[in-house]
Amino acid sequence: MKVLMVLTSHSELGNTGKKTGFWLEEFAAPYYVFKDAGAEVVLASPAGGQPPLDPKSDLPDFQTELTHRFKADPVAQRELANTVKLDTVRQDDFDTVFYPGGHGPLWDLAESQDSIALIEAFDRAGKNIGFVCHAPGVLRHVKSASGEPRVKGRQVTGFTNGEEADVELTDVVPFLIEDEFIAQGADYQKGPNWAPFIVEDGNLITGQNPASSEGVAKALVARLR
Repeated sequence: MKVLMVLTSHSELGNTGKKTGFWLEEFAAPYYVFKDAGAEVVLASPAGGQPPLDPKSDLPDFQTELTHRFKADPVAQRELANTVKLDTVRQDDFDTVFYPGGHGPLWDLAESQDSIALIEAFDRAGKNIGFVCHAPGVLRHVKSASGEPRVKGRQVTGFTNGEEADVELTDVVPFLIEDEFIAQGADYQKGPNWAPFIVEDGNLITGQNPASSEGVAKALVARLR
């Protein structure tokens, strides 16, 4: 198994003056699910190098067994500090792709032509694609072969309006995932706020929130096996 993980390079939380980036648990849990399954994992980001970490995700309240494992793992830390540039990777070289969340992807990956083209290439090759929390938002401009929104008519989830309201960023984010998917004709689904919730529809696997990240990764591994 060869897995591509795509992380954000965006660090500014809108015009708040605060920082964002990727969410630590949403990277660490899937990373170790893939590694423990024997996969080769390649990390990429638009700018390459060290992706910005959402500082909130590094607070004690949000640590898990797998974030602690990452912090004690110099090899994983070195890999994260040296992500390859997104425009250098090709879907032909991988079995699947996974996007961790954090608010950062809503600004850069959702609008990145490299990311859009990469996801479309994986999708049209019939390969499984996984996204969690805010990362499903990167599907915003992804099209099917017919030119329609890729999420149209698909069962999909992602960070809910209620969860965005809970973190008081409804008026800060560039768009709300729940509203965007519904407007595009998706069959948007959600579970209780902050509880694990995963949706599988064909080759598309999405998770609602940080608690869903490990489940999305395990679903991808199960399909690859």
